[in-house]
Amino acid sequence: MRTVLAREMGGCSVLGRIWGVWRRRPGVRAVPKAPGFGTEAGHRLRPRGSSKRSRPLGGQPFPGLLQLENLSREELVDVLRAAVVDQKGPLVTLNKPPGLPVTGKPGELTLFSVLPELSQSLGLGDQELQVVQASGKETSGLVLLSSCPQTASRLQKFFIYSRRAQRPTATYCAVTDGIPATSEGKIQAALKLEHVDGVDLVIPVKSPSRKDFQEGVKRTLSHFHVVAMGSGCALVQLQPLTVFPSQLQVHMVLQLCPVLGDHTYSARVGTVLGQRFLLPAESTKPQRQVPDEALLRHLCLTPSQAAQLPLHLHLHCLHLPGMRPGEAPMKLLAPLPSYFSRTLQCLGLHQQ
Repeated sequence: MRTVLAREMGGCSVLGRIWGVWRRRPGVRAVPKAPGFGTEAGHRLRPRGSSKRSRPLGGQPFPGLLQLENLSREELVDVLRAAVVDQKGPLVTLNKPPGLPVTGKPGELTLFSVLPELSQSLGLGDQELQVVQASGKETSGLVLLSSCPQTASRLQKFFIYSRRAQRPTATYCAVTDGIPATSEGKIQAALKLEHVDGVDLVIPVKSPSRKDFQEGVKRTLSHFHVVAMGSGCALVQLQPLTVFPSQLQVHMVLQLCPVLGDHTYSARVGTVLGQRFLLPAESTKPQRQVPDEALLRHLCLTPSQAAQLPLHLHLHCLHLPGMRPGEAPMKLLAPLPSYFSRTLQCLGLHQQ
């Protein structure tokens, strides 16, 4: 399954003209909502093979995950080159594995740190790639790069303009431990970033004051849509309309349905006599997610293997403006990681 770039990029000047026309046109319509699983995008997400439960995994429960600490710069460039799913004009699209940070401290191995070598490896010469849009460190999925600074700048303005207009451009897929109370809706929360015990953590703020907003509290908003339910879990499409670190993970915790493999915020959801409730975010330290025995059986995992569960949050789809006036928006798609597809199969999360 390939990521699809619906229209070929024609270079910086073409996109510049389109951006100007798109922004000026008063009658332009919102980018269509990401399609459901009955459409082309949906069929791409469905796991292949038999619907029977997978057998228990061996010593390596999630083969193919990136072991960043064991990679050299050259090996990481090879991994990223193999992860390229589309290259048209100045745009390069990657399907990023989880665990790879986009940026970091000087000397750390990150996507940003190897962009010069990746540019050379892809035959771009002196046209060095820069990041336009990317998923977070533990999130898998689309990374949009551009070798043209003007194209990158205009696309970044497009994303900013879309957020201001509350027009979603990104669709994530998540598997949640628990099923949201409603099949779809909006999640709104004021969030702040705090440095706790050497770690940056996102904390919800109830009834924030004007002073809170002056000190860094942000209003955040996401759309969610439950696509499938099974084995006490759900497959959920998430569309963030604001940008904040770990926004989608924290939003799902507020729904009492943490993302599977969330070893940072899932501890904030407690359970007593089968009833879930929120624990105080300020005093609840991060810890490994502990699925219950029934979920472990469905996933065919031991407790020690479950402690290594990768975050089941994948940036699956990005919408970009069309290349010429009147053309339909472009749609970039990234296939699910193999461990994600296996989880869907184990939980019976198929198209309803």
